[in-house]
Amino acid sequence: MPIFEYIGIDAKGKKTSGTVDADTERAARIRLRKMKIFPTSLGIEGVVKQKLGFSMNIDVSKYLQRVKVQEIAVMTRQLATLVGANIPLVDALTALVDQIENPKLKSILSRIKEKVTEGSKLSDAMKGYPKVFDDIFVNMINAGENSGALDVILLRLSEFKESQSKLRSKVVSAMIYPMIMSIVALALIVMLLVVVVPQVTQILKDTGVTLPLPTRLLITVSDILKGYWYLFVIGLPILVYMIRKYFKSPKGIDLWDRKILTVPVIGKLARLIVISRFSRTLATLLASGVPLLPAMEIVKNIVTNTKLKRVIEKTRDNVREGESIAEPLKRSGEFPPLVTHMISIGEKTGDLERMLERIADTYDTEVDNTLSTLTTLLEPLMILVMAGVVSFIVLSVLLPIMQLNQLG
Repeated sequence: MPIFEYIGIDAKGKKTSGTVDADTERAARIRLRKMKIFPTSLGIEGVVKQKLGFSMNIDVSKYLQRVKVQEIAVMTRQLATLVGANIPLVDALTALVDQIENPKLKSILSRIKEKVTEGSKLSDAMKGYPKVFDDIFVNMINAGENSGALDVILLRLSEFKESQSKLRSKVVSAMIYPMIMSIVALALIVMLLVVVVPQVTQILKDTGVTLPLPTRLLITVSDILKGYWYLFVIGLPILVYMIRKYFKSPKGIDLWDRKILTVPVIGKLARLIVISRFSRTLATLLASGVPLLPAMEIVKNIVTNTKLKRVIEKTRDNVREGESIAEPLKRSGEFPPLVTHMISIGEKTGDLERMLERIADTYDTEVDNTLSTLTTLLEPLMILVMAGVVSFIVLSVLLPIMQLNQLG
């Protein structure tokens, strides 16, 4: 069934765009009218042109859209419910396409439905969209199709995606407040140095007395900020860009990943997140019927820290040679004894998936506690830094005034 791309006006008179699947263009127009959308342009996806004085392909929002993890989780749970109700896969995908609001996800699912209708497996159709459906997702769907338990696998996938979304939200939420405080504090300090300090120090300069060292330093910093502000405006973004570029290179990534693990609290948090993700992902894959070695390969690819990634890669190689999972992890020294001990017990009892789930639950709680600790430490630390800078400014202004009083 072809996928049509449209640009039109909705019932509220607002401009809208998106995709709809139908057998013919006429059927697509009828379907859009039922949706209370009146198309001004309609054609096979990729062919629609919007006339803005001349013909050109324009849909800026299409390139700015992204599919959130939470949206994938909701879509997966809905698909699990439909498949579990014995609704044919193509009909289930059709129902999903009709109710999904994100235009990008709607378009991708429409293409996937088209491929499934033509005879492709769902997992094979999803492989073409790695930015939306990652290796874990595709492999688990494939395992569900092969085992005949697709609805169960989809339900596990939705839970897995929801846990990923919650973890990401916790980290982001914990960092928003300190970042806002840092920006506000920096703006206040710059305003003091550029607006307030020059007026006060000019009076001190006019007295002709020898100014104390802190005052001279303050005046120098103020003069640099006021006289060469354009260098900061131009140079700071360039410096940030160069630093980001270096830390995106293989050498920079490796250096960052090694050093971040040694930073107090932050390093612990980074390690906890990796262990939680490693444990939950491996447990989900194994419980879904994915063999151990392919599961280890997938888990290795989702771990972002290169140092810990190498540990998992080496563990996978050792497992291929007949070793257990726990021993190589223990030898690396990068995984806590509790983790390796619980994995070892799971391997011996044949209950590895449940042990990995327990590890993930335990370390999710640890992540929450560490995030709380980090937030608790950051707030007073930032207040102390700001208080120190403001105290230095006040002291630098007061010292020459006190010196003048003594001379008087």
